[in-house]
Amino acid sequence: MERKKLLSHVDHTQLAPAAGWKSIQDLCDEAMAFGTASVCIPPSYVKRAKEYVGGRMAICTVVGFPNGYQDTAVKAFETERALADGADEIDMVINLGWLKDGLIDLVEQEVRQLKKICGEKILKVIIETCLLTEEEKIAMCWVVTDAGADYIKTSTGFSKGGATFEDIELFAKHVGGQVKIKAAGGINSMEDAEKFLALGADRLGSSRVIKLVKEEKSQMA
Repeated sequence: MERKKLLSHVDHTQLAPAAGWKSIQDLCDEAMAFGTASVCIPPSYVKRAKEYVGGRMAICTVVGFPNGYQDTAVKAFETERALADGADEIDMVINLGWLKDGLIDLVEQEVRQLKKICGEKILKVIIETCLLTEEEKIAMCWVVTDAGADYIKTSTGFSKGGATFEDIELFAKHVGGQVKIKAAGGINSMEDAEKFLALGADRLGSSRVIKLVKEEKSQMA
């Protein structure tokens, strides 16, 4: 795949706990230079990053991150605050305990509530596939579809595993027509990035893809 096209599907990501403004600024500079879909950054930097990029780059941030077990009211507040600070996209983590307890209706209500707050802004739903059974993954495809969210996303990158080709194939079979797919966590090569897109992913959450593109260019020089 042509690299410019591939990069347009990347959420260039910096969510390390100790990330400071310099690393966020560098992330934004790289994202603007390489034409990624967005930067995905901690909520506390959304307002400053939004001012820094001046409309040249979409700002994505996370809600209920990384464990998802915050109360829905807390996630709603986080979402409202992030949007007020200028976020264009929200990546929320579901309540995995509710899913494991069979409380699917509560999970759907939460997603639906956050999508209502987001309105026309993009909501991506992180389901942390490495912790789920296949049955639970399929159930979440239905939940995300019925709740009207924009994306289903594999992983936070902070648990025991990231995106797999099998999960993207499973999502592609079971999500509704309006729902797109984001693969995140453990994308370690350009070949993997290309395959995730070929299997049906529309976004790639990664801190490494730009580095891989730079390495390709240096090898060709």
